[in-house]
Amino acid sequence: MTTYCTYIFLMLSFFLHKAQPYKSINNTVVAINYNLSKPDKIYILPAALKEVSGITGTDASSIACIQDEIGIIFIYNLETEQVTEKYPFHFSGDYEGIARVDKTLYILRSDGILFGFENYESAASATKSYATGIPAKDNEGLCFDNQGNRLLIAPKNNYTTDSHKKNNRMIYAFDLKLKKMIETPAFVFDLKEIKKFASENKIKVPMKNGKKGEKKEIDIEFRPSEIGINPVTNKLYVLSGMERLLFVFNMSGQIEYIQKLDPDLFSQPEGITFMANGDMLISNDVKNNKPALLRFNYIRK
Repeated sequence: MTTYCTYIFLMLSFFLHKAQPYKSINNTVVAINYNLSKPDKIYILPAALKEVSGITGTDASSIACIQDEIGIIFIYNLETEQVTEKYPFHFSGDYEGIARVDKTLYILRSDGILFGFENYESAASATKSYATGIPAKDNEGLCFDNQGNRLLIAPKNNYTTDSHKKNNRMIYAFDLKLKKMIETPAFVFDLKEIKKFASENKIKVPMKNGKKGEKKEIDIEFRPSEIGINPVTNKLYVLSGMERLLFVFNMSGQIEYIQKLDPDLFSQPEGITFMANGDMLISNDVKNNKPALLRFNYIRK
C-alpha cells in the first residue's frame, strides 16, 4: 500500500511539474503576463512624434513623449488620442529617454546629459541639467527605479576597449537624492550568459553563420534602445530596438526572458513604459509614415 501511494505521489508530482509554464518564447502570455503578438490597442501618434524616442506615464490616462530632434515634451492623452500639452524644456538635440519622478520629468540626451524639467505642469517650471560623465556617447535608455530612488541609464553601445570586458553591457544609476551619478554600475550584464540562456531555452533569436565548418551561432548584440521597470512585478525590461528583441531581468541582473518581436507590429521599438496597473506601452518609430504606440494589457494569472 505504501509503495502504491508513493507511486501515485510521484506520478502526480511529475505531471504537475510538467504542467508548470516555462519562461520561454513558447508561452509569452504566461511568461510575462502579456500577449506580445496581439496589442490590446494601437494608437497612431501625430506627425510631430514621427521620431518618438521616449515615453513615460504621467497619470492613469496620459503619457509624456519626446522625439529625438527638438527639446519639447508632448503630453498625449490615451483616451482622447490627442496631444493635450507641449512643454519646451531645452534647445534642439538628440533626446532619447524620458522618465517621470513626481512633478519632474527627466530627459536623457544621447551624450549622457540629463535634464530635469521641474514642476512641468506649473508656470514656474524650470530646467536643470546634470552631467553624468558616462563614457558612452550613445545613451538611449532611461527609467525611474522607485525602490532605489534612482534613475537608470543604459548606453546603446559597448564603449570599452578592454578585451576582457567586450561581452559586458552596463546600466548606470543616477542618485536622485544626491543628484549625481553612482560610480559603480547598477547592472553589469554578460552577453555570454544571455546567449547561453537563449540557447538552453531554445528561444528563437537571430542566428549567424559560424566559422567554416561550424554550426550557426546566436547573433545577439544587446543594444538597449529603452528600459523600464514593471511596477507590478518589479522586473527590468530592456528593448533592443535594432534587433527587435525584448529582454526581462530580475533586479539582481539575472536574465529571465527573451522575446523576438514581430517586425510587422514593431517597426522600430524605441520607447517603453508601464502604467500603474501593469499595462505596457511600446512606441515605434514611423510605420507606413505613421508612428505607432502599442498597448499590451497586463494579464493577471
